[in-house]
Amino acid sequence: MGTSVSHREVGAREGSRLAPAAGREQVRYWSPALIFLLWAAIYFAAIFTPALLDDVDTIHAEAAREMVLRGDWVTLYTNGIRYLEKAPLMYWGVALSYEIFGVKDWSTRLPLISGVLLLLLATYLLGKYAYGERGGLYASVVLSTSLGPYIFTRFQIPDLIVALWLTLTAFFFLHSLEEERPSRETCWALSATCAMNVLTKGLIGLVFPLAAIFLYLVITRNLQHLLKLRPVSSMLVFLAIAAPWHILAALRNPGAGAARGFLWFYFVNEQFLRYLGKRVPPGYDTVPLVIFWGLTLLWLAPWTFFLPESLALVPRWRGLREKLPRTQAASLFFLVWAVVTVGFFSFSTRQEYYTIPAIPALALLVGGWLERERRLAPGELRRGRVSSWMLAGLVLVGSVVGLALLVSSKAPAPGADLADLLEKNPQDYDFSLGHFLDLTPEALGVFRPQLIAAVVTLLIGTTANLWLRYRRKPEYGNAILACMMVALLAAVHSAFVKFSPILSSKQLAIEIQKHHHPGDVVVIDGEYHQASTLNYYLQERVRVLHAPSGNLWYGSKFPDAPKVFETPSSFAELWNSPETVFVWTDQEHPKNLEGLPRYLLAHSGGKAIYTNRELTR
Repeated sequence: MGTSVSHREVGAREGSRLAPAAGREQVRYWSPALIFLLWAAIYFAAIFTPALLDDVDTIHAEAAREMVLRGDWVTLYTNGIRYLEKAPLMYWGVALSYEIFGVKDWSTRLPLISGVLLLLLATYLLGKYAYGERGGLYASVVLSTSLGPYIFTRFQIPDLIVALWLTLTAFFFLHSLEEERPSRETCWALSATCAMNVLTKGLIGLVFPLAAIFLYLVITRNLQHLLKLRPVSSMLVFLAIAAPWHILAALRNPGAGAARGFLWFYFVNEQFLRYLGKRVPPGYDTVPLVIFWGLTLLWLAPWTFFLPESLALVPRWRGLREKLPRTQAASLFFLVWAVVTVGFFSFSTRQEYYTIPAIPALALLVGGWLERERRLAPGELRRGRVSSWMLAGLVLVGSVVGLALLVSSKAPAPGADLADLLEKNPQDYDFSLGHFLDLTPEALGVFRPQLIAAVVTLLIGTTANLWLRYRRKPEYGNAILACMMVALLAAVHSAFVKFSPILSSKQLAIEIQKHHHPGDVVVIDGEYHQASTLNYYLQERVRVLHAPSGNLWYGSKFPDAPKVFETPSSFAELWNSPETVFVWTDQEHPKNLEGLPRYLLAHSGGKAIYTNRELTR
């Protein structure tokens, strides 16, 4: 593994804690409080801004809003049309938040952000079990300050909740390995977490934990342990939690006419065919494999540079013939967990965030190493310094690039629209971060304060970390890196708020509300997901000037689906009717409005609202 420390030594050191007992009690008392403070500073502080975004953010929020409106917690709807692509747990959480706090941007984000806090605490408990008190604290700090988990909680996707259930699954499974005959509580809790994962994101909620457990037991030559996990009663617990919603959804959505039943759409189309890249209709691009692997490491930044040393905690093949000490068993399972997650998607369609459920496993490994590093002999501290040098070197190169961009950029003119400074690349918008590829040197001038803050923060943080490691105080270096990331992520959030009008149509919805009256019609000139914000913020059904596609394709085939889709001819007829029509478009010269009288009501973020008559307030 590229280290001079033997795994026998690691196992011997596992039970050794050099800090005095009082110190251990103090750390145990303050660790959850520190984790909470980091979560509050990074995640909760960003819950109120920006506006919810078009596409998955408001599609998922609208599904939860309509769940409350209809009182139907089985069949999801968005824009009045069945939306059966996703497992329900995330929507239940948002709908419950709406019931308690009302429909607000922050109440939409609250369940996901609360799930992150639970994940950080679960990571702490699992790390504490595997590596001791400080190991658990370090693992949670690494996870809370890593780049990827923060980025992919900026919109409503459940992958961090998947990571929560995987972390708890690992906790109960590792406990079961230390029990001569695993208790019912341990086995049933293991099954319950798998069931909750299935309700969070479908079959991968079962595939990931089972594949990781099976591969671990194969590697350790301990497959008979599966029979100790009380398979019959554990399966009953799993079915009692996971099956009812699936059964009810199948009964209430059997399909009719051109619409196949729920079971085909949900399991076959949305999971098997999607994995194979044959989902109907297509709509997801795939990240190149090498970039996909590289992004996994990026999501762990800045702690990625300590990952090679962390692999020293994993036993070598020859050491697997004997019963592993707790630290080595846990480290091996964390590695298997990460490899299973990344490997699974390496053979399918891939989005940038698909490996997020592997990040807690990597954070745990890094946390174990950071805990061990403080107890290494002075001569062994070189590895941490090498990693710190590599981190500082990369930051220095990145800072030079950032400064060059700052020098080449120009401050925008007062009142300039950011959208006018971007270069549109619609071929990349199927990626979750595709819009950020639109940035140009001119557009970066809008983000000068954030770029300066990022460069200064990274340079100070990595330099101080390197200096402290040479002073043989790695724990202080780790604290500096964590503080650096708090400041950096605050700059990222500030930049995201500035960029959000490109990704959200809320301002246009506000302008429509100023003039909207009952009976007026709102039309999206494009696919529904491009302006789903209008549906959510106006809290009324919108029409779509596009053939049924994407999120609305399947639900539109049911006989009771509302008639929300317009053709060019029906739209022209609607435009010339006595009704007031608002049309959203992201086209500079919308083809569907050619030859029709139109009035510009508002524009924002490269999008515009036109009406079929001149309006006055």
